[in-house]
Amino acid sequence: MSGRNIIVWGEIPVTDMEKSVAFYNKVFGYEMTIDNSGPNPMAVLGGSMDDAGGHLYPGTPAPDGGNTIHLGLEDSLEAGMERCKTAGGEIVGDVIAMPFGRFAYAKDLDGNSIGLFEAAK
Repeated sequence: MSGRNIIVWGEIPVTDMEKSVAFYNKVFGYEMTIDNSGPNPMAVLGGSMDDAGGHLYPGTPAPDGGNTIHLGLEDSLEAGMERCKTAGGEIVGDVIAMPFGRFAYAKDLDGNSIGLFEAAK
């Protein structure tokens, strides 16, 4: 297994690309745009898929929130949680601390399960 990425990319299905791009840009400080050059519109999370990455695409979110993709914040977890709430998302648990950082579970505009992650300093 050495040298092989465990996760290659993740896809987050959304019902409104423009609103969802605005949400993720606000919460995570991205500058994503919608790319219509492929078979489906998509917006690459963080604007880069140089390594493992992911994207938003028009789709049907899982009714139970689906799998959780944890996304790194550039600043504090508390600031990210506040941006998530003001952008229309929902925080769905307490802050969880681990040796390598802290995170909180949240839901985006479509109810997709996401993790807001702050790496340890």
